[in-house]
Amino acid sequence: MSAPAGTIHEAVRAALATVNDPEIRRPITDLGMVRAAEVGPDGVVRVELLLTVAGCPLRDKLREDITAAVGAVSGVTGVEIEFDVMSPEQRRALQASLRGGAAAEPVIPFAQPGSRTRVYAVASGKGGVGKSSVTVNLAAALAARGLAVGVIDADIYGHSVPRMLGVSGRPTQVEDMIMPPQANGVKVISIGMFTAGNAAVVWRGPMLHRALQQFLADVYWGDLDVLLLDLPPGTGDVAISLAQLLPNAEILVVTTPQVAAAEVAERAGGIALQTHQRLVGVVENMSWLDLPDGSRMEIFGSGGGAMVAESLSRLVGAEVPLLGQIPLDTRVRETGDAGKPIVLDSPTAPAAKALSAIADRLAVRRESLLGKPLGLRPARSR
Repeated sequence: MSAPAGTIHEAVRAALATVNDPEIRRPITDLGMVRAAEVGPDGVVRVELLLTVAGCPLRDKLREDITAAVGAVSGVTGVEIEFDVMSPEQRRALQASLRGGAAAEPVIPFAQPGSRTRVYAVASGKGGVGKSSVTVNLAAALAARGLAVGVIDADIYGHSVPRMLGVSGRPTQVEDMIMPPQANGVKVISIGMFTAGNAAVVWRGPMLHRALQQFLADVYWGDLDVLLLDLPPGTGDVAISLAQLLPNAEILVVTTPQVAAAEVAERAGGIALQTHQRLVGVVENMSWLDLPDGSRMEIFGSGGGAMVAESLSRLVGAEVPLLGQIPLDTRVRETGDAGKPIVLDSPTAPAAKALSAIADRLAVRRESLLGKPLGLRPARSR
């Protein structure tokens, strides 16, 4: 015996509320995407769904999830879905809703006093030290621990994060709000997603600043636990813009053991003195090569990471720890090219273990008490 129509309709609405938009990660019912959901006398449910944009690349995913959720309701014999597109007014309403009702000038959520997102800017003095590889593997390792993680590929000229994280999709847009694609549990945005093919980006300072500002304010990141920024090498325009836009960002310096590379890395970390940002630590990459006989070959020398950590500690007057040393492993390069970070593809590899250990240290951080009420009262004099 079938359930009463009213009961089925309520169950169908409840089932639809369990379906999340794949990009926004919120129920489609909360986002105003379900225009109608009717149960026919034959038990077939007809759903009218509003997509945020025409040609939505995740249409099939929505169809699959809705069919599975609604089809599981007792008394439902079939599910038919009709897609339409939101009007400009509906998209603006959605945009305002996602921004908490603030439809005016976009703000950078991570720079607000109440933000609980930990922001790590991964910096290096020079290119070729594996900064991007470290960034994507830390992001993947943190996401694997259940944290909500985002990555901004702020290396505008040398963007490589999408490939290394396995991101193939393009961002979609709701009015002037950008929905970042995801891969391996990480949300990602990069200028490479907006250029044709492998075209070079030829911009000066103001354009770089504006791009970083849009990545921070116009992209809908949701509630992130951790945001990592893969900075370009050196102490140029992007590093300066970051200090202006995200003064609370913490700097993570990547170097190799080579003395020449370490000296340059010190300069990248030293910018924290001028910007008043915190140095969270140093990562030494390509520390050694494990040989078949169990010995190690120090191809780039040794001691560079410790030297940078000690020098920066003296410079800022506080401990800047050496967070870890990552051995050379061809699988880091191979998995990066394949879009599957080594911490996920080969978690038992020595390089993966070292990266995971660094991620553990970044995932647990003592919160500052600055600006927080402590609930203390002065004692009364007797």
